[in-house]
Amino acid sequence: MSAIYLLRRALLFSLALLCGCQQSTAPPLDQQLYIWQRQWTTAHAEALAQSRADFSTLRVLALQTYPQGGWRRAQIDGALLQRDGRPLIAVVRLDGQLKHLDPVDTTARILQMIADWQALGLTLAGVEIDHDAGTARLPAYREFLLGVRQALPASLKLSITALPAWLDSPELAALLAAVDSSVLQVHAVSRPELGLFDPVQARHWAERWSRITRQPFYLALPAYGIALLPGEGGAPLVESEVPIERVGQRRELMADPQQLATLASQLRAEPPPHLAGLIWFRLPLKGDRRAWSLTTLGAVARGEQLHSRLALNLSNQQGLYDIVVSNDGNLDGTLPQRVTLAVSQCVAADGLNGYAVQQTPGQLSFSRLRDGRLPAGAERTLGWARCTHIDQGGSHVFP
Repeated sequence: MSAIYLLRRALLFSLALLCGCQQSTAPPLDQQLYIWQRQWTTAHAEALAQSRADFSTLRVLALQTYPQGGWRRAQIDGALLQRDGRPLIAVVRLDGQLKHLDPVDTTARILQMIADWQALGLTLAGVEIDHDAGTARLPAYREFLLGVRQALPASLKLSITALPAWLDSPELAALLAAVDSSVLQVHAVSRPELGLFDPVQARHWAERWSRITRQPFYLALPAYGIALLPGEGGAPLVESEVPIERVGQRRELMADPQQLATLASQLRAEPPPHLAGLIWFRLPLKGDRRAWSLTTLGAVARGEQLHSRLALNLSNQQGLYDIVVSNDGNLDGTLPQRVTLAVSQCVAADGLNGYAVQQTPGQLSFSRLRDGRLPAGAERTLGWARCTHIDQGGSHVFP
């Protein structure tokens, strides 16, 4: 057997291996964003602009109905969405506590919403129905979805928000066959006191879902927090975007970016069958106190290493110093517990924004009075001091 023949066989074998590897490589997971604010503000423009590079599609709360309050439209900025140009999916939220779904009225309202959005110059890619139907009501829900599917223009995809509680229902496969895709929500689906999110449970649910569905599905992941307040009868009240006017100590729960980053990395490396992407809830606006910063959300979406980096910044105007701490990392962090300054001849000082100051010879110490977050890229003024000199090199920030 000639050396040329052996060389040719080796090359063909190598090419076959290469082709096999290329065929088995999974496509990258798509990443999308929910926009869940019912009233849009000027802050949406900056948030949308900063999110464009990392998130392909916007799923926008459009229409909502309540058991007592009836129907409400989200007050979107159509011109802003038109300029943004990304694919749009309008989300219709049907409260799970509704005793009855009127399919004719609901479908008519969905079609009217679509027409109104089109009149604003918006082109929809699809409609998502978000309805926390009880397991026993899944057959009726499927019939409702088939009616909506028939009424929608053929160009629009129909998707649903889905719950892990449906996994044990024999009706689930038929329900999923009635829509083009599903969004499995894996956050805020257990009792609030058990926490907001469990990454191990989320991965388990995704694996089970992938064995039932034959259509693409997405995972809805949390990038926000909630607060629990004491409620009557032992069940806690949940405070999210809208403050609750109630006296009582709040227990803050925030989705952990490190946990979500690990889960997203695992899903990219070994995606379950039919998993098409991740959808993050929700687009954060500047000053949103119960959401990750867009800096942290983008870093998680890109798979970057996460880190907080606290830095001390002093500004001096004729002996009057402002003491400012900043987070120069890409991970939202907590405000420092204490900041000490090496000083000379201070005649006055005071703490601000939840900090108190204590003065000893040659030192000022600013101590945190209550917990607080310092988002990535943000800064907080801790206080001021009138001194002859502050030695920044001899000052320390204690996380």
